Amino acid sequence: MSADQSLVERLSRARVLVLGDVMLDRYVYGEVERMSPEAPVPVLREKSQRAMPGGAGNVARNVAALGARALLIGLVGDDGAGRELAAMLGEEPGIEPRLIIDPARHTTIKTRFVAGRQQLLRVDDETPIHAARETAAALLSALQASLPAVDIVLFSDYAKGVLSDDVLARAIAAVHGAGKRLIADPKSRDFARYAGADLLTPNRQELAAATGIAGDDDEAVVAAARKAMAGARLGAMLTTRGERGMTLVAGDEPALHIASEGREVFDVSGAGDTVIAGAELPQAARLANAAAGIAVGKLGTAIVHPADLLGALQARDVLASEAKVVALETALERVQRWRAAGERVAFTNGCFDLIHPGQVSLVAHAAAAADRLIVGLNSDASVQRLKGPTRPVQNETARGIVLASLGAVDLVVLFDDDTPIELIRAIRPDVLVKGADYRIDQVVGADVVQGYGGRVLLADLLAGHSTTGTISRAGMGRRS
Repeated sequence: MSADQSLVERLSRARVLVLGDVMLDRYVYGEVERMSPEAPVPVLREKSQRAMPGGAGNVARNVAALGARALLIGLVGDDGAGRELAAMLGEEPGIEPRLIIDPARHTTIKTRFVAGRQQLLRVDDETPIHAARETAAALLSALQASLPAVDIVLFSDYAKGVLSDDVLARAIAAVHGAGKRLIADPKSRDFARYAGADLLTPNRQELAAATGIAGDDDEAVVAAARKAMAGARLGAMLTTRGERGMTLVAGDEPALHIASEGREVFDVSGAGDTVIAGAELPQAARLANAAAGIAVGKLGTAIVHPADLLGALQARDVLASEAKVVALETALERVQRWRAAGERVAFTNGCFDLIHPGQVSLVAHAAAAADRLIVGLNSDASVQRLKGPTRPVQNETARGIVLASLGAVDLVVLFDDDTPIELIRAIRPDVLVKGADYRIDQVVGADVVQGYGGRVLLADLLAGHSTTGTISRAGMGRRS
């Protein structure tokens, strides 16, 4: 199991408090077949409607969908929409709603009109006023009472009145006083309102508005993030950048730029909510990026389930494995960068037709001998010449991907010759590794490596494992 997959599983044990602007999201779905004769606008023929919790409610839904426990605090009006929203949240598994009725406001409703997968119009019905003194006190009392039971706190600010300056300052003090970590999704241009947050998650436009630093290149985003962090006393900042992915800036560590997950965008509703339901840095930033990529591929205010996320992670791992299978020219460029950083390179080789415990052990020994490991892999033509017409069982693409999926392997390079001698001469590994069933004088390239001061390592092998034996026992070597 990968570290990312392990984190997805650990999320199921988390207890998360969400404080912010809850709202009711309505969707009106239909078809457009003509334009209105009254004005140049499409006529939507309604076919169905759907309603779901939005805003901070959608953040809580994402937390619960990942298997964690969400405790949700927010305001609703004394109206039908508020009662509908409270009933919805009460039926959501994994969510404990603690909604406070504010008689001075209407429950926020966002109504979206959708034709096919195209959103035509959004209508907002809201009362964006700050909570009165009694209502603010009720919010803070609910927060204070809930803190002992949670692991982390999320502030979801949509500028609808819940997180006023006074409520924010007192809420942040309460969270810190309880020794809990705080993530805040800002709406205000004044990031100092969130001073003391462990992580702030603005989008690029919000960050530019708050700092006055325009531009979407990496350098501009990092400069803006560091300026905002210094001015507002923030622990870290994760900036969402649409198709450019995300950038994490944490303390004095180098910035981490995370490429966007390539998906067709159907609807960005709820994508930001999906991002801030993360867990730890920087691993959680990568996980949140994958989750946001899933969210924009869904229609409506989206939630992401563990199966969605694990599937995306597995697909990403396969793509990453494919990217580790490279041509010699690319490998040499990587080797040059590794050596410039003071890293040592190990090399081993083989057919790796059916990877078994003996080969995994060999790869592990080779990886432990240096900082980086390159594996030379015989091409299909090379294997056939060496092993006969019934081999390889798996083609070179499949063998390369499986081999590259091993965490110990940094690069896989195919070679067509019967031996890897040309690879060894080009790469000039610091350590050449083969199994202990060889003598050093039998290892191809040993004299070359020793000639420039490198080392040859004969790794102990696990007894009883061989590809030929496995194929023979399975009857794969017999073809009609």
